Amino acid sequence: MSMTITPIKISDSEWEVMRVIWTQESTTAQEIINILGQTMDWKPATIKTLLGRLVKKEAVRTEQSGKKYIYYPAISEGETVKSATENLFSHICAKRIGETIAELVAEAALTDADVELIKEQLVNKKTVETIECNCIPGQCECNHHK
Repeated sequence: MSMTITPIKISDSEWEVMRVIWTQESTTAQEIINILGQTMDWKPATIKTLLGRLVKKEAVRTEQSGKKYIYYPAISEGETVKSATENLFSHICAKRIGETIAELVAEAALTDADVELIKEQLVNKKTVETIECNCIPGQCECNHHK
């Protein structure tokens, strides 16, 4: 099964559907409805609409099996998370990325293994002397543009 590497923007609701598809690896609309019916207050038509959007965006591929369609992820979860993270960082001042990462770590529930992985990444991280502000004048608070 090939995965698309090109970043695809998906909505929060589409993320919920994709999480089911990524977990199941192949699934039907009814299975998605059953799973999301336990956590979301969505009608089956809403989930089918979201599936249609994901197919149109080429985030999901389908194969017909009798009267049903089987849904498969066409984008990888890892690449999609990476793309979403890069998108988040592109919307904030480059000088605040470190602070934002620290806030994310502080707020996240992490296992010992997660903490060790983060420590390992920090130990191996090459640092830079300065970080240039990437904001439009008046857009940030780093005083670079004042």
